Amino acid sequence: MIAVTGVTGNLGRVVLDDLLTRVPATELVAVARDPEKAAGLGVDVRRGDYDDPASLRAAFEGVDVLLLVSSPDVTPGVRPRQHGNAIDAAKAAGVGRIAYTSAIGAQDGQGFLADHTTTEALLRDSGVPHTLLRNTFYEEVLVNPGLRAVVEAGELLGADGGRPVNFATIRDLGLAASAALTGDGHAGVVYELRGPLWTLPDLAAVVSEVSGTPVAYRVVPSSELGPIGFVHDLIASGLFSEPAPDLEKLLGRPATSLRDAVTAALT
Repeated sequence: MIAVTGVTGNLGRVVLDDLLTRVPATELVAVARDPEKAAGLGVDVRRGDYDDPASLRAAFEGVDVLLLVSSPDVTPGVRPRQHGNAIDAAKAAGVGRIAYTSAIGAQDGQGFLADHTTTEALLRDSGVPHTLLRNTFYEEVLVNPGLRAVVEAGELLGADGGRPVNFATIRDLGLAASAALTGDGHAGVVYELRGPLWTLPDLAAVVSEVSGTPVAYRVVPSSELGPIGFVHDLIASGLFSEPAPDLEKLLGRPATSLRDAVTAALT
């Protein structure tokens, strides 16, 4: 039995949909804080709230492999507590392996990434076999329908410091997680899930080609970019500048190209 938490989110839904092509629906469990929002998925839906340990213990009953999708609550101290509840419940329920959606840089994470460092330590201390899926940032942070406004303006603004990114699409990361939940040889493995490198000037060029409208790239201070500015600061720090082959390995194909992602965003 495979259980997936966070099934009402974008990543969890991709994982569950792909698992339905790999294993019988009777072998799947969808765990959601609000089961009504997960109705109609075609699998056993169980209530599981990261802040309610008893609900998690019941949700994980009979589960062999669990995908623990990280909590979206980045309030300091919240995620480690919630993840700890889930890990303890999984251990008590006899779950055989936990796959955790960690994050790039979690080996020594700083700031909000430190929550993933703490969770990885909790997994190690639990003694439960586990798989770490260190996801890069979602490519959709920068490659989304908002690029239509970029086309209209004729310029893409950025504060990347000239550093590349290894972002990956939500779909690719979800499919990789699904692959890591099935088959053998994943226990004890750390997967660095990163897409092909590209730069913001590359993005501007591809947007130009796909849209047929010239789009220039202009460097500005990150303070002029609004809420997305912190992502540009992280890019400039070099956090996303290193490639890794693990995403392609789990997918069994190359990760989605920048051109394909831009084409989908502008369609």
